[in-house]
Amino acid sequence: MKIPEQGTPRAALMARMDELARSDADWRRGKTWSLVYWASDEALAVVKEAYTKFFSENGLNPMAFPSLRRFEQEVMAMAVDLFHGPPGAAGSMTSGGSESILMAVKAARDWARVNRPGVKQPKMLVPLSVHPAFEKAAHYFGVSAVHMPLGEDLRVDVARARDLVTADTILVVGSAPAYPHGVIDPIEELAALARQHGILCHVDACVGGYFLPFLERTGRAVPPWDFRVDGVTSISADLHKYGFAAKGASTVVYRSRELRRFQYFTYGDWPGGLYGSPSMTGTRPGGAIAAAWAALNHIGMDGYTTIARDVMDTTGRILDGIRATPGLRIMGNPVMGVFAFTSDVIDVYGLADVMEKRGWKLDRQQRPPCLHMMVTPAHKGVVDAFLTDLRECVNGLEHGKVVPEGSSAMYGMLGSMEDRGAIHDIILDFMDGMDTLDAG
Repeated sequence: MKIPEQGTPRAALMARMDELARSDADWRRGKTWSLVYWASDEALAVVKEAYTKFFSENGLNPMAFPSLRRFEQEVMAMAVDLFHGPPGAAGSMTSGGSESILMAVKAARDWARVNRPGVKQPKMLVPLSVHPAFEKAAHYFGVSAVHMPLGEDLRVDVARARDLVTADTILVVGSAPAYPHGVIDPIEELAALARQHGILCHVDACVGGYFLPFLERTGRAVPPWDFRVDGVTSISADLHKYGFAAKGASTVVYRSRELRRFQYFTYGDWPGGLYGSPSMTGTRPGGAIAAAWAALNHIGMDGYTTIARDVMDTTGRILDGIRATPGLRIMGNPVMGVFAFTSDVIDVYGLADVMEKRGWKLDRQQRPPCLHMMVTPAHKGVVDAFLTDLRECVNGLEHGKVVPEGSSAMYGMLGSMEDRGAIHDIILDFMDGMDTLDAG
């Protein structure tokens, strides 16, 4: 494959792109239960227009584009207010939840170098269910991740976690909610543990940060998780999830500007000039910053609250339908439209395979095997169709109609492997093969 000698006409390019997109997950009709967050066609149009208006601008130099600087300042001010940040709270926009998490861990590491100079091998306590971005941060920044066990409710067992704190522990992490099961860790207890030892506490609210505040506005009870909890020192929250901004846009917020300074990177000896970067990336797409600002201002507090109410109504109908389906059960006590279900009767991976043949995309999870769902306004009109197909597929599997290939066979094999380290090589091989150009 080479760059064509002559440029391809626009119409032909668009036709080819449409052709390739036909095999993509059908999120527009609510058939996909992850990856895409949709609020409405109007909100999507506004976000697209805002993105393209600043498509070429670069947030690397805020002095060159003061508009982007203003957008980001206002986005962060809204985030601080939404998360009940105290005076002096501050943060940055990033390219996504992973970068926000990386920055929080990097800030904790550098904070410890100044405030805990005796620490030689920094460690952070993270839930077993925490997002893998923390493992990535551990790998990149030399901060060991120590897993806190979960209780029967799938939340961190704080009593057992206390014994894991050592003189090298610099950070305690909790999720609000944890992506796999949609449950909120006991943030108050985790923050108290961190405060007791004079260390930092990060809340990963990448999924819930721009949903839980509006859920609370509907009158539903939400466990404490934000800066109202004494001891919480930073929060990550994704704008491109339930904030419905364009990808990639996230926020990381710190209790103080002093703490945020540990996130930054500076270099003063480059012949190209003085260099300062607030986050991992150099070039920062202006469109993502502008689109996030536009989403927050266009949808507004009332709009987000209405969305939260509609999503929870839809979620309630789905949860009731799953619970009413013999052989299926919901895992834990999810607090929002993110949850998982499993079965002690049928192979849930086989269920995902047969549901996929009907067009439904369900994420497979492991340890234990379960299926994951994320609800948005796009799913409001498909609940009955989904539950009908789910019941029919469960009934078929109960009567021996098993799909022997696909994820059922793959996940079944991986789940039974005693050598968990070997899975590392299997994932590497899979990733390496994904960039092989096929005949299509």
